[in-house]
Amino acid sequence: MIHGVLQIFIYITMADVLLSWVPDVRKQPWAQKLHEFANIPQKPIRDLFPKDIPIDPAPIIVIILCQMLMYLF
Repeated sequence: MIHGVLQIFIYITMADVLLSWVPDVRKQPWAQKLHEFANIPQKPIRDLFPKDIPIDPAPIIVIILCQMLMYLF
């Protein structure tokens, strides 16, 4: 059960990353809800890094943490 939830969350995070490259789609209400949901665990991680770095490491870290939790369960 936990494995499946974490896997779905990885897919949501990856979809959010891919949608960030398409600005027209990001304006859609469903894409904004997806971003809000994916941003819940990413926000604290983003706060740990400086704001002026060229890439956002938060999605990568969230995916790695989810995979580590999947390995434990």
